[in-house]
Amino acid sequence: MNDFAISLLCLAITLLIYFLNKRLYRRWRTLLLMPLVMTPLLLVALLLTTHVSWQDYIAESHWLLWLLGPATLAFAVPVYENLAIIKRHWMSLSAGVITATLVAVCSSVWLARLLTLPETVQRSLAVRSITTPFALAAAKQVGGQPDLVALFVVITGVFGMAVGDVLFLRIAIKQGVAKGAGFGAASHGAGTARAYQLGQQEGVVSSLVMMLSGVVTVVLAPVIGHLMWAVS
Repeated sequence: MNDFAISLLCLAITLLIYFLNKRLYRRWRTLLLMPLVMTPLLLVALLLTTHVSWQDYIAESHWLLWLLGPATLAFAVPVYENLAIIKRHWMSLSAGVITATLVAVCSSVWLARLLTLPETVQRSLAVRSITTPFALAAAKQVGGQPDLVALFVVITGVFGMAVGDVLFLRIAIKQGVAKGAGFGAASHGAGTARAYQLGQQEGVVSSLVMMLSGVVTVVLAPVIGHLMWAVS
């Protein structure tokens, strides 16, 4: 079987596994069966077992990564439809986005330094709290490794979505706007999907905060790279 056939087969298997995984998750809503968790694990196991290289796998599947951009922009539709909520809370949302961006970047880098992780890992962790299209754009300016960035983004999103409800309960956060902002700032796309399950208001706020956090991080990426590494 030539490389092109292998790539097409990998694409078909990826779509099939994801489709079956979603059906399973609708019946049994557990963390392990979440499509963001189970599908990558199965694909990694399959590639390792069959000894298919990453280059062969991604050759005809790269457009799936491209779809992340339009999928992220699609979150803007409910945001536009609920501008009243944004106008009512614009000051607190703006302050929250700036604070969340600074805390996410600084805590990730400083913790990585405390654990004496390599500088490449530090730079990749710096943008882990924003959704993948924004994270990859920011990583180019910060000096992160794209593969590591994508991995850290997925882990951050899944973890935030999994523990978000418990965390909000423990610290007594009950307001929908606050929950949505927390999910959007800390766990981007995965958290926003969870926020929409809680309610329309939570989902709209999460979408807005997710996009604004991504834009702010990309714009500030050169400054972040200079302050965190060039000065040290």
